[in-house]
Amino acid sequence: MSKELPPRDPEAVYIRGAIAARRVGDRKCACGERRPRALIPNSDPTTCYACQRKKEGKTTVDNHHVAAKANNPATIPAPVNDHCAELNVAQYDWPKETRENPDGCPVLAAAACVRGVIDYLYYLIKKFLGWIPEMLESLSAFLKDRLGSKWWIGTELEKFAPKSKPASHREPK
Repeated sequence: MSKELPPRDPEAVYIRGAIAARRVGDRKCACGERRPRALIPNSDPTTCYACQRKKEGKTTVDNHHVAAKANNPATIPAPVNDHCAELNVAQYDWPKETRENPDGCPVLAAAACVRGVIDYLYYLIKKFLGWIPEMLESLSAFLKDRLGSKWWIGTELEKFAPKSKPASHREPK
């Protein structure tokens, strides 16, 4: 799986990203946050939205309008920095007519609901699952190095082994 979904308009994504990066330069918050859209413009010292809210005793969770506010009032909680730097940014890649839906078109509202859920599911996959394949591959290499190439045989994990030989080892038909 690729690390990013392909943008609908790569040129527009690049331009928006370059503008955001130029706005903050190569700076980062004391917490380590460096995504330009998660940093407060002109803050000195450079501060992200989450740290500023913590400092003010406010919540660091936003209510994200998954389908954009113009299309549906429903929200889902999201960390403020992710809301600013990922979820809102994803919506700017939607067709403007869908995102803003100035006439209240129900078909565009439905399109926004689908786009929004796809964006949110992708966000959740990246956040909670995206790191796991690489970790499992590293663990497999470690176990193979320490315990041998068939380390799982005779363990509870043997039941999860593939039942057939991998395609590269099969006899030609």
